Amino acid sequence: MRPVNPRRRAAVIAVSGTTLGAVGLGLLAVPAGAGEAPELPDVEPQSLVESVLRAEPPALSGTITVDNELGIPQLGRSSALAADSGRVYYDGEGRARLALELRGGEHTVVADGTQVWSYDSGRNSASRLHLPDAAAASPGMHDTPTDPATAAQKSLEFARETSTVTVDGTATVADRAAYELVLTPKPTEKTLLRETRIAVDAETRMPLRVSVFTHGDTEPVFSLGFSEIDFGEQPADLFTFTPPESAEVTEISPPHDDRAQAPVDDLRVVGDGWDSVMVARMSDAVRKSDGEEAGELLSNIGTRVNGDYGSGYLVKTRAATALLTDDGRIAVGAVPEQVLADALTRDGR
Repeated sequence: MRPVNPRRRAAVIAVSGTTLGAVGLGLLAVPAGAGEAPELPDVEPQSLVESVLRAEPPALSGTITVDNELGIPQLGRSSALAADSGRVYYDGEGRARLALELRGGEHTVVADGTQVWSYDSGRNSASRLHLPDAAAASPGMHDTPTDPATAAQKSLEFARETSTVTVDGTATVADRAAYELVLTPKPTEKTLLRETRIAVDAETRMPLRVSVFTHGDTEPVFSLGFSEIDFGEQPADLFTFTPPESAEVTEISPPHDDRAQAPVDDLRVVGDGWDSVMVARMSDAVRKSDGEEAGELLSNIGTRVNGDYGSGYLVKTRAATALLTDDGRIAVGAVPEQVLADALTRDGR
């Protein structure tokens, strides 16, 4: 096993992670789905929201499908956002397995409560992250935002206070009866997103599908949902992982154990609700070691801009925007460019 090169890993995360982090703000909603609309008892929107936030996913296995029309620059085949489908397994006690189908291979993530393995079969490379005690005490699907349940719950926690919440009928998702929960930004919110739709299982209150809609689009720009799901006990060997002997393995320490490995410093949120902007500063290690390489990548995927904050590069997708300044500051949000510029000015770093 070889030790991780913290500077190179940080450079990759700081550039590509900024773009994907912007999209993370938009993992909010569900496509109005296929299948007949079942008859279900009426439910109040706030009651449905509270039941979703209280729900604990039972043991399950399922097939997930991804429809990605975000327009993200191609930064690598192994990104979860490059996947079209995958399998999710959960033991109900905090151990999970995710297998994503990618071009030329499969990307597998296994969390057993003490460590997280990530394996790319196309590259025959693996990484292992040892969890600190606090994280190991409660890992699982709630810490894995690549499944519909977690994405929906985090969306509700993030946006419900600045949203109009409604229930827009019912749907059948993965042969399960579900309510269609809709979060719409209040008129004062300056966001690229039009609404969030979450299909909520009528029995378990577990989100089954999640999608993002932007202004002017009738189809979601991103959707993540179960096409099949089965509840029940899962084999224990699904939640262990041993890489092939020929695989290149990287050991990763938790970021707070070694601040020098962190790609960004002083991460904070400016604003709230749909207008929230994540602001940070690229670490000195990244800027000194790989600044030239990062600048070349940004020049290929971004547009040169300037303002009161200085100058830098703007990276845009259909649902989110990222602004990276020449002096190493980063702002990301599901908002227009001007909101990012204002956030950098307000942040004053």
